[in-house]
Amino acid sequence: MNSRERIQRALEHQEADRVPLDLGSTPVSGIAASTLSKLRLALGLDKPGDRVKVNEPYQMLGEVTDDLREAIGIDTVGVGGSKTLFGFENRDWKEWELFDGTPVLVPDGFNTNPEDNGDILMYPEGDESAPASGRMPASGYYFDTIIRQLPIEEDKLDPRDNLEEFSPIDEAELNWIVGQTDSLYAQSDYALVACFWGTSFGDIALVPGPFLKYPKGIRDVEEWYISTLTRRDYVYEVFQGQCEIALRNLEKIATAIGERVQVLMVTGADFGTQRGPFLSVDAYRDLFKPFHKAVNEWTHNNTTWKTFIHTCGGVEPLIEDFVDGGFDILNPVQCSAEGMEPQHLKREYGDRLTFWGGGVDTQRTLPFGSPEEVRKEVLERLEIFAPGGGFVFNTIHNIQPNTPVENLVAMFEALREFAP
Repeated sequence: MNSRERIQRALEHQEADRVPLDLGSTPVSGIAASTLSKLRLALGLDKPGDRVKVNEPYQMLGEVTDDLREAIGIDTVGVGGSKTLFGFENRDWKEWELFDGTPVLVPDGFNTNPEDNGDILMYPEGDESAPASGRMPASGYYFDTIIRQLPIEEDKLDPRDNLEEFSPIDEAELNWIVGQTDSLYAQSDYALVACFWGTSFGDIALVPGPFLKYPKGIRDVEEWYISTLTRRDYVYEVFQGQCEIALRNLEKIATAIGERVQVLMVTGADFGTQRGPFLSVDAYRDLFKPFHKAVNEWTHNNTTWKTFIHTCGGVEPLIEDFVDGGFDILNPVQCSAEGMEPQHLKREYGDRLTFWGGGVDTQRTLPFGSPEEVRKEVLERLEIFAPGGGFVFNTIHNIQPNTPVENLVAMFEALREFAP
């Protein structure tokens, strides 16, 4: 059974020859560049001084390449747009060094400047003449968004300002996506996971516009969250405009790439905290669900793609609405959060949702446990989630910096041990 078939079996809630594995196909199922470098060294894929590519500079994630896929049995590969969250393209690589000394490669538009306290500033589209939009704290691991909120004048608020980043896909971008998809589909048997963005309504990583030189509208994180209640009609109009543009773009993309993609990541907006949802069930149903449902219905009516929702935290009170809204896949399956016990999730939703993640806790076990504790938890999760299919193994969100490489090896060995 090849990777594409293995993922398809999982999506159809059938068992495959082994549990499929994802690492790096999305910006929420990846691995920190520093940790990836150590893993590659441990597996003998690199030698000291070799450099991994940072292909997601906001979270400083590393590019997972075919040699690693083959070494540990990864079944997925991602396809998406040409630009990073800071608005520059992943091309024309140059040397850079992380705070911990890890040598990496970064895109040419990855232009930074230090501050007196050692922090590093990042710029939208790599344009150092524009106000900085990201900050990596001294000795830090990834960037925080710099809030560049203009003074809000209520009588001048215009939803179109918060739609600046959403526009019809142009020919160059469509060709980029088609080129990636055609190449990966023809030259490999990996399952293709698409991340086109534009459908992630209210994603708080995107709201401040780190890719925009001079963002307008409501761009402050706290102000945005408050606005979902105090300016509900404004936010709804933003989502409505965003949805209309997204559906037109999806139609163009789907026409061009057809069934070569198996999974569409629809949203990365978090709806959960450690102790429960960010918002009430009624608020989700009123403001978000109509647009999730519109995207999912269009996708299911016009493609064979399965739809993927990423949301951290204790979202159990919302899961029934996710299912009713048309989502096929839940990620990252944060089992450490309230209400997210794996046995309960599998029992209540396992016949309707594919769980993509939940394989091991990245808050405690993977970074701070022993290899034996990692092995034990991985095997326990596999015993719960694997029966009957509907499970793609991935950690709970991205693998973080400073994760011991011996724990990663223990995780992959446990997954291999479980395979029939």
